[in-house]
Amino acid sequence: MSTELGRLIASRIALTGPISLADFMGEALGHPRLGYYRRAVPVGAAGDFTTAPEISQMFGELIGAWLAERWLAMGSPAQVRLVELGPGRGTLMADALRATASVPGFHAAIDLHLVDTNAPMREAQRNALSKHEPTWHERFDEVPAGPLLLVANEFFDALPVRQFHRTDKGWRERMVGLGDDGGLRLALAPGATPFASLLPEATVGAEAELCEAGRAIAAAIGARAREQGGWALIVDYGAESAGHAASLQAVRGHRGADILDRPGETDLSAHVDFAALAVAAGVPSFGPVSQGEFLRRLGILQRAETLKRRAAPEQARGIDAASARLIAPDQMGTLFRVLALGDGKSSPPAGFSDTRT
Repeated sequence: MSTELGRLIASRIALTGPISLADFMGEALGHPRLGYYRRAVPVGAAGDFTTAPEISQMFGELIGAWLAERWLAMGSPAQVRLVELGPGRGTLMADALRATASVPGFHAAIDLHLVDTNAPMREAQRNALSKHEPTWHERFDEVPAGPLLLVANEFFDALPVRQFHRTDKGWRERMVGLGDDGGLRLALAPGATPFASLLPEATVGAEAELCEAGRAIAAAIGARAREQGGWALIVDYGAESAGHAASLQAVRGHRGADILDRPGETDLSAHVDFAALAVAAGVPSFGPVSQGEFLRRLGILQRAETLKRRAAPEQARGIDAASARLIAPDQMGTLFRVLALGDGKSSPPAGFSDTRT
């Protein structure tokens, strides 16, 4: 069964011809009235997915400690733009700020900015963070100038991707068109599109993905860090093959779905190409390292033991289960990865090796 947005997309294709998968994804997630991230409350048991901050307070607390340490490494500027891209319910930032309340001068320096297009989620963010007086923006480039501390957890995976397939005639972009029944269908463009020229040579049958929006935002973050000082921490999922495989997936009600099914009611995401983000940023980068490795280095096991000392037996078991879900290789520990981007002036950040990549 189609949706209102699905019918609008089909009408557009009927009038103007097939559209790129990136254009479809942009409409499905970001249509001003009907897009998934404009109208849905996607996070949690009632939504379509659960993020690390919703699993345990430890995640946000450790991110907060990392951000505070970076502020100190920057020389403790009197004002810093603390930015979160895609803040969900505000849980991560609320935990991060609670955990850093005792860092002298840190909260007084913070000017909090949240970048989010989801109007329903803003109310939850307001409830979680009202005492910190956040300012909301639709886009990162609306954040005022100044030293930057930025965190993006499961943000880049939801940005539109183009997808390509290597044929015996070269790279061909995967498009969204209409089938004989008028429904949405995937097909390869008959000729080369301009973006195919950006891809390296590959064997017939190879797949590739390209996220222009992600590279553009990484470049903007890098420019801000380079020119005005600051650091960014990106946490998301992506395999070593990200960018060199077809990873776009759809989830609805915590279950897999067809990527063209019920646009506007289905979450779409793709593995993040961390190497491409680091190159686009053009500043010193650290990682990516696995989320499990990163959180262990920041002390999640020690934090879990501290929480368990004040917990009832059932609560302690819950703390252990949450810790395992965040760091175990067969859960989020390996698939999720962490990348830091910095201004090149501060000491290397915690959670990574000392080798710049």
